[in-house]
Amino acid sequence: MRKLELTVRFNTPAFLGNAEQSSQWRTPPFKALLRQWWRIAAANGFGYDSERLREAEGLLFGTAGENQSRQSAVRMRLDRWDHGVLRSWEQDTQVFHREVRGGRNIGAQLYLGYGPLTFAQGKTVLKANAAIQAGHHARLHVAFPTHTNGALVSGLTDRAISQAAAALPEALQLIHWFGTIGGRSRNGWGSLALTGGDIQSVAIPAASDPLIAEIALPLDQCLRQDWPHALGKDARGVLFWKSKQEFPTWRDAMTTLAKAKIGFRTHLKFTHGRNGPFEDRHLLAYPVTNHNVEKLPREARLANQLRFKVAKTANGKFVSMIFHLPCALPYELAQKLGPNKPNVDKQAEVWSRVHAWLDSSASVFQRI
Repeated sequence: MRKLELTVRFNTPAFLGNAEQSSQWRTPPFKALLRQWWRIAAANGFGYDSERLREAEGLLFGTAGENQSRQSAVRMRLDRWDHGVLRSWEQDTQVFHREVRGGRNIGAQLYLGYGPLTFAQGKTVLKANAAIQAGHHARLHVAFPTHTNGALVSGLTDRAISQAAAALPEALQLIHWFGTIGGRSRNGWGSLALTGGDIQSVAIPAASDPLIAEIALPLDQCLRQDWPHALGKDARGVLFWKSKQEFPTWRDAMTTLAKAKIGFRTHLKFTHGRNGPFEDRHLLAYPVTNHNVEKLPREARLANQLRFKVAKTANGKFVSMIFHLPCALPYELAQKLGPNKPNVDKQAEVWSRVHAWLDSSASVFQRI
């Protein structure tokens, strides 16, 4: 077993809860986060074959099924299971949204955190009992096998588990650069940083970093798999942006992300009313308030592929980050849309317009 002792620290508040919906440090969400980024770190080595990757994932993280169950070979422990102590919310920064009631100011943090955050008595308030505050940290112990003896599941051998385990340190590095956890984490809440072990301490990787090159694929190629498996890239480079400015507080960094999300979403105009066909904006995320798709059931969901992160630099400043893990429409959602579903070329065209907005003078972001 290889053992790593790391420190995990939050750059932004985390809406991380237990079964009672009470804010608390717990290992299961961190293990789930490690699995997510392990898939991206390992996908290249397994030829982006989802079945081979699933078998290897079962070797490391365990499986549960009627015919076969396997205990996880990855061990994880936190030195504390403290409850969050953030119980009140400071005043929210206002940003302009031209599509809200004909154009009005809204809370930037509320916009990115609606659900755990809500609007009451004229201000943004914390809906949950508590949250984990920015700056809070804990020790995280991770142990995993480097090899094992004998034949394993589905004929996979010692070489297979060695190959699978080799991607775990890379996954931890990716979590340091890109990882967020908890409610509304795709919008930058629960942005975290790892230190210790073999983690490179730099908060923002260079586009030329070998690990970034290993996990990056052309946009159109990414859109042929319906699960997040790579960081996208286009003719201009990797689909990863950082704010041109560094900020004194995480609140300023989140405000910048809120403005960007409003900007690239409203850049794609709707052409129909409350109920109509699947439009370009729907590809970014679904549902969209006041713009339902006729053929989709009420419970239909499409998560945003553009993800946000707030990083903290060595000088104590904060940087807003946006990165794209492109993938195709989920199979079931595409089936429901039938002939109206956008093909790969159409999806690539829509996403390219979003990327162009982030590259434009209207944006305050730049490519890494």
